[in-house]
Amino acid sequence: MTQDVKEIFSGDSPPAPAALAAKVRTLAPSMTRSMQLVAEAVAGDPAGCAALTVTGLAELTGTSEATVVRTARLLGYPGYRDLRLALAGLAAHQQSGRSPAVTADIAVDDPIAEVVAKLAFDEQQTLADTAAGLDTVQLGAAVAAASTARRIDIYGVGASSLVGQDLAQKLLRIGLIAHAHADPHLAVTNAVQLRAGDVAIAITHSGSTGDVIEPLRVAFDRGATTVAITGRPDGPVSQYADHVLTTSTARESELRPAAMSSRTSQLLVVDCLFIGVAQRTYETAAPALAASYEALAHRHNPRTR
Repeated sequence: MTQDVKEIFSGDSPPAPAALAAKVRTLAPSMTRSMQLVAEAVAGDPAGCAALTVTGLAELTGTSEATVVRTARLLGYPGYRDLRLALAGLAAHQQSGRSPAVTADIAVDDPIAEVVAKLAFDEQQTLADTAAGLDTVQLGAAVAAASTARRIDIYGVGASSLVGQDLAQKLLRIGLIAHAHADPHLAVTNAVQLRAGDVAIAITHSGSTGDVIEPLRVAFDRGATTVAITGRPDGPVSQYADHVLTTSTARESELRPAAMSSRTSQLLVVDCLFIGVAQRTYETAAPALAASYEALAHRHNPRTR
C-alpha cells in the first residue's frame, strides 16, 4: 500500500462506524492477503471481532498482532482499540432493527421481482459506500478547479466513457467548455493542447486503463489540473492525478460485471462534481441552463414553437 493511498483514506479523526464496511470493501483489493483476512473478518462479524483482543483477532485470522494493528491503521484508526470501538458501534447499528441483509448474487433462474430487489439493494449499498468513502476535501478542490477552467477534458473507455459523456453534457448545459473523449488517439491529441488553468478528468474503475492514463499523463505534464475518478486509488492513474475521487463498487458476479457494478458509484461522483460546479458558478450556470431548456422545449412539445 502506497503512502498516497494512506493519505487519501486517512483523516484527522477515525472514520465513523458506518463507514468501516465501505472502507474495507474499497481497500481490500489493494491489501496484502494477510491484511485482507483481518479486514474481511471485522467486516463480516463486527460484533464477534469487537469482543476479541488484538491477540484473539490475530489467532482467529491466522495472522499476527502486527498485521492486525497495520490493518486498523490502514482503515483509518490510530490503533486496534479504536477499531474495536468502531466495530462495537457498527454491531449496535446492525442490531438496531435494520432489515436483514439481502444477498446480491443473482441466479439465472431468479424471478424478475427478486432480481429487482437484489439490484436495488446492491445499488443502494454501492451509493452508501461511495458517499462514505468520498474525500470531500479532494472533491472540493476538483470542483474549484473545474469551476474556473478554460476547458475541461474527460477521458474514459467502455462503460466509463458513457459516464464521461454524461458529465460533459451536464457541464456544457451550464455554459462550460467540456468534451468527453472515448477515442484514445483523440484524447491524447487534445491533451497536448491543455495548459495551466485547464482540467483533465480520467474515469477508470481499475485505475490501470492505459488508454485513460496516457492522456491524463500528457495533461499532467502540460500543467493542467488533473482528477482521477477510480475504484483503485493505489492504481497507476493516481500518480498523474492532483485529486483522486474514490468510488466503491458492488461485488462482481457472472451476471453483474465490473462495468455494471462500477457505473452507479461513478455517476454519483460525477453528479456531486457537477452540482458543486453549478453552485460555484450559479450566476452564469442558471441562465445557461434556462437557455438550454428553452432551446429544446419545442422538441418536447412540437406544437409550441
